[in-house]
Amino acid sequence: MSQPRPPNGPSTSGNQSAPPKETSSSHSTGLRYPSNGKTIYHRHLSRSKTAELSQASFAYLFSEMVTYAQRRVTGIQDLEKRLNTQGHPLGLKLLDLLLIREPSRSQSRPLNIITLLHFIKINLWQHLFGRQADRLEKSSDPDAPDEYMIIDNEPLVNAYVSVPKEMSQLNCAAFVAGIIEGVCDGAVFPARVTAHSVGSKEEGEMWPGKTVFLVKFQPEVLEREALIGKG
Repeated sequence: MSQPRPPNGPSTSGNQSAPPKETSSSHSTGLRYPSNGKTIYHRHLSRSKTAELSQASFAYLFSEMVTYAQRRVTGIQDLEKRLNTQGHPLGLKLLDLLLIREPSRSQSRPLNIITLLHFIKINLWQHLFGRQADRLEKSSDPDAPDEYMIIDNEPLVNAYVSVPKEMSQLNCAAFVAGIIEGVCDGAVFPARVTAHSVGSKEEGEMWPGKTVFLVKFQPEVLEREALIGKG
């Protein structure tokens, strides 16, 4: 009597070799690596110094970031706070990156408020937007000596954002305010930075999207500034 045939499936014959095991780290981690083994972390920090990102790519990415931040928010202030939080860690990293790319003779962290703000107005803006910020001003209010203003007549982050009428007070440049705040915190000049729309929507207005980034430093920063001035 003949033996019944086994059900369809892999053969158990001793002559059948087992399939080779995958030992590549790319299979075990789920990541893909270039054939030469080098990743973005192997690049020199100054190699992509002049690299630019297309505005279309930036607009798409930023719109997705705004959409993500908009989920389950309780109001405009909550949404701006989330955008600020998204930008803050970028500011911390950009401070170190931009200082490393500076010439060795000027490769030092800002030591006072004015130097820091000029670094933000010139170096940071040039890196992010390809130009300097339009103006840097100190508050004229004698009761607010800790307030400074960085003015951008046409923020790039607002160029491709369509704000509905019910959210007319929203300023998505809160994301840039978070980056500025991160730079200040990374330089040990703790501050609170907020974005405020000051442009008019009336016809004929030259800069309808004009934004003021209000930088309010913590009291200990002013105390240290005063001690440096006495020295």
